Amino acid sequence: MRKISLFIAMSLDGYIAKPNDDLSFLNLVQREGEDYGYGKFTDSIDTLIIGRKTYDYVLKNVGVSHYDNGQRDVYVVTRNQRPKIGRTTFFTGSLPDLVKKLKSEDGKNIYCDGGAEVINELLKHDLIDEFIISVIPVLLGEGTRLFKDGRPEQQLEFAQVETFDTGLTQLHYKKKQ
Repeated sequence: MRKISLFIAMSLDGYIAKPNDDLSFLNLVQREGEDYGYGKFTDSIDTLIIGRKTYDYVLKNVGVSHYDNGQRDVYVVTRNQRPKIGRTTFFTGSLPDLVKKLKSEDGKNIYCDGGAEVINELLKHDLIDEFIISVIPVLLGEGTRLFKDGRPEQQLEFAQVETFDTGLTQLHYKKKQ
């Protein structure tokens, strides 16, 4: 069965964005030729689930091909209906139902790229199987928290930790079976 993985970066104090969806703190660990395992990770997926605000940010700052490269299905979770573009579907239905449907289908794994609302909705329904969280060595003090209150307790199994000379530490946990 396919699994859904979270691959995301956060500050040491748990924020995935500064106020106003500012992701500039990620630049602190950018190094030429270092992708922190992102390329290897994306080779293992063929479906992506992303919130509309995160999608719009990446579209504006990186470009549409970052997500819809013609090799994977992209589901943008949104409140507003929009027509499908290539392999990108703007999804307005039940997120838990979508994930259960996708997990039951054949294919590679599923990548949840945020944002916080999507992640926390999946956590409320215990639908994330793997957590790969890169911790950036900075305390932001405020912004968008990765984990919000109001979710059930979930026990995880440690898989591995990797450290990098930039100070980034990557934590890898799996859902306890």
